[in-house]
Amino acid sequence: MLLTVQSISELPSAASAILTYAADHKIFLFYGDMGAGKTTLIKSICECLGTTEPVTSPTFSIVNEYIGTNAKIYHFDFYRLKNQTEALDLGYEEYFYSGAYCFIEWPEKIAGLLPEHYISIRIEATGDNSRSIIIEKI
Repeated sequence: MLLTVQSISELPSAASAILTYAADHKIFLFYGDMGAGKTTLIKSICECLGTTEPVTSPTFSIVNEYIGTNAKIYHFDFYRLKNQTEALDLGYEEYFYSGAYCFIEWPEKIAGLLPEHYISIRIEATGDNSRSIIIEKI
């Protein structure tokens, strides 16, 4: 599935489309360059899931937890990980296999630990405010 977003005001409808496409999948891997909009898109998806608390990048904490209307949400940012052992030490399996939503930024840092099935989201800046978003079920 391909989405084209021309401005940040279109993110809520993009987030809704992503959740509809994902159906019962709850593991989402976000790929894109620094500043592509991964965290901003995750914020919109969390809002679609009913989160009312601020959604921020977990760059330093590695994982943030949010509560949606009917779901628990874990938001990971593995950018600072030096190796996969750090994810093991974090207890990533308890999160990934909890049945909660997991939104994972920089999944390439833990490529050997990723679950078998997930939603891949690739974000690419196509202009100052526009983005191309490719969503794929794996």
